[in-house]
Amino acid sequence: MEAITLSIYNVEGKEADTIKLNTSVFDGIINTAAIHQAVVAYRACQRIGLAATKTRGEVSGGGKKPWQQKGTGRARAGSIRSPLWRHGGVVFGPHPRDFSYKLPQKIKALALKSALNAKVKENNFIVLDNFTLDKTKTKEAAKIFANLKLTPKGKSKNYSALLLLNKTSDNLKRSLRNIGFLDFNLAKDTHAYEVITHRKVIITKDGLNEITNRLKK
Repeated sequence: MEAITLSIYNVEGKEADTIKLNTSVFDGIINTAAIHQAVVAYRACQRIGLAATKTRGEVSGGGKKPWQQKGTGRARAGSIRSPLWRHGGVVFGPHPRDFSYKLPQKIKALALKSALNAKVKENNFIVLDNFTLDKTKTKEAAKIFANLKLTPKGKSKNYSALLLLNKTSDNLKRSLRNIGFLDFNLAKDTHAYEVITHRKVIITKDGLNEITNRLKK
């Protein structure tokens, strides 16, 4: 497969250079099954299994037998906390549990590779030469995305962008955290779910090198 060539933009939104993507990572293959497994596993790990019900042994009361076993004409009863009774325990109800499970590293890597290829194929993958700010201001950071024409039009709630950096700082975090449509992360820490759930992916040149070295192994 011939290597895909993308433009590299500067913070002013102008084309500064071009880059050929590594064919061992950006091969154009999108494995939807791997992406599905990665998404399901990620969401399972985010679940907090706190739902709980009480069995008949955990409901307070019910220690005394309501009436004698025989002679009353009524059905036998051993406790007023029987699941058959009002205010009784729950049969087979939910209990706190851990929903998380581990996915093989090869499937994780394949899913991330496929998610990145999908963004390239959709023309939603933008490479920056660098992401630097002269001042620690959200306004300055937002100006860069305006230059790149990556700001949402109107009051679109479905638009979102992901910025992947090779390094970050407290000043940069403070400048980026109040941009409503933007999420950011280190390129070495990103995953398939994060990539696939954002409309646009913006990555620095050094961040692209990091993620390429991570996935081509």
